[in-house]
Amino acid sequence: MIRIAVVNCNTTESMTETAAARARLAVGPGVEIVAVTPSWGVASAEGWYDSFISAAAVLQTLETLPADIDGVVMAGFGEHGREGARELLSIPVVDITEAAAHLAMPLGRRFGVVTTVRRAVGQIEDSLTNAGLIAKCAAIEDTGLGVLELEEDAFATAEAFVEAGQRAIAKGAEVICLGCAGMAGLEVHVRDRLPVPVIDGVAAAAAMVETLVRQGLTTSKVESFAAPLAKARSWPGV
Repeated sequence: MIRIAVVNCNTTESMTETAAARARLAVGPGVEIVAVTPSWGVASAEGWYDSFISAAAVLQTLETLPADIDGVVMAGFGEHGREGARELLSIPVVDITEAAAHLAMPLGRRFGVVTTVRRAVGQIEDSLTNAGLIAKCAAIEDTGLGVLELEEDAFATAEAFVEAGQRAIAKGAEVICLGCAGMAGLEVHVRDRLPVPVIDGVAAAAAMVETLVRQGLTTSKVESFAAPLAKARSWPGV
């Protein structure tokens, strides 16, 4: 049995379950998806300040993962903490931002991202830059919807996504990536309304982690992601 932890970047349990449910559809038999929500942090990560708090909460959560977890999906699009998680853990850690972009590459020359609020665009640009993928990104468009608004009105979310997707296509995107874990599963409702493939990052990351685990691949610890020096750390409430 392969056990993959899908770790939400915020404390909203319903969003954790949305991401975990989508991940379960993306993996094969013999894979268990473990939904993980930080015990502290932010209800929704929507900006630099939120993102740094989220990263600290997620990293503290990863320190206490069960020993039988084989890989981690970081379910925050453009959020911080990816590189720190790879230092901390030896098991594969895949961020949904880079997973969506990597899966888009065989399907089109350039991809676009449709995200939530405008202030998230800069973070996503930086995340893709750090992952070496920004050159293939034609556009990052926002829907204007807050993270928690995504669950309030499925019709309005789909409409806003299609409009933003069309803007990205007009700028050269040949594939569209869902730019928020809270959008997981939305591709089913919008793919027939856009003339290009639509990729969910949670599904992409879960499938990628499964592949890495099955091939016996782990995070390199030679230089960049060498284990952090042992230090006494003080976390909120700990």
